[in-house]
Amino acid sequence: MKLTLLSFFVISFIHFSHSIPEKFTSIFSFGDSLTDTGNFLLSGALTFPSISQLPYGMTYFHRPTGRCSDGRLVVDFIAESQGLPFLPPYLASNQTFRQGVNFAVAGATAMNPEVLHDMGISRYIWTNYSLSTQLRWFDELKPSLCKTTQECSEYFKKSLFLVGEIGGNDYNYAFFSGKTAAEVTSIVPKVVQAIAEAIQVLVKRGATNLLVPGNLPVGCSSAYLTLFATEEKEEYDVRNGCLKKLNAFARYHNELLQLAMEELRKKYPKTRIIYADYYTAAMRFAHAPGHFGRGALQTCCGGGGPYNFNVTARCGHPGSHACVDPSDYVSWDGIHLTEAAYHHIADGLLKGSFTDLPLMI
Repeated sequence: MKLTLLSFFVISFIHFSHSIPEKFTSIFSFGDSLTDTGNFLLSGALTFPSISQLPYGMTYFHRPTGRCSDGRLVVDFIAESQGLPFLPPYLASNQTFRQGVNFAVAGATAMNPEVLHDMGISRYIWTNYSLSTQLRWFDELKPSLCKTTQECSEYFKKSLFLVGEIGGNDYNYAFFSGKTAAEVTSIVPKVVQAIAEAIQVLVKRGATNLLVPGNLPVGCSSAYLTLFATEEKEEYDVRNGCLKKLNAFARYHNELLQLAMEELRKKYPKTRIIYADYYTAAMRFAHAPGHFGRGALQTCCGGGGPYNFNVTARCGHPGSHACVDPSDYVSWDGIHLTEAAYHHIADGLLKGSFTDLPLMI
């Protein structure tokens, strides 16, 4: 009887211990302003960028950090959940990157700037630190993290690689350069190919856990709602007030991205390539605006107008002002989300609500 009882407890303990997900020991992040924790600011791409001053950073850090929000981002909440420090930006000096690093740069594109220039899409590009540059930075850093193939395999199998969101700026620059919807749609396969190639590079370098976000519903963005406003009521979704065609465009990108990821899963069956459904996560805000005091379409920090987004008085510029409580809003500055919104998205990713595979290993 004692032996049977002891066996029961041993078996139960083994089962319980295996059912507890292991935490990642490091995170490597690539992307644009949805993920950047300071690289754009450190790069000196602009002399006086608005993100270098309050109200950016007002909520959590109480100072500007280079994040394009009032506080923490999705990557910050994921790091916190793993017991890891916030990822230092790669361009920061005197930092240790053993527990991870952030390569993301605000304004970064999936495609190389030269390719966009050849397409006539270069007028508004903020930075040349595209996804390929971020991959080069990773290659330069890797020898300091691990030396041998075996050592790298052991190290990276406990690491999370966050690849994106990326690609949104390729489309932003195209739309803002005056390209037609058909012209912008035509570059989607090229953008997705660039993302897929980056995933493949990282897998070959040893990545085994990759989280790849899709695009947000840009038709619900205060900036797009302002810049592409129309008197044609049928252009708006009656359920949420978002621009239908722009959201359909975002879904098209996400569909192609998921197809590309499925092909990569077949090619690398031992690698976990996880889709992060930012679109569905953000659409919940639009469909349940009461969750946020001021709804899903109004911007917290802006310079007036129907959605409080004014291109001549953007957040951080003269004529703009920030709301008292950003947690009442989804949109921070018309393009980026508030800390509160990012927190909801991160929670959903960690719980598996917005991923097609479990995030935790």
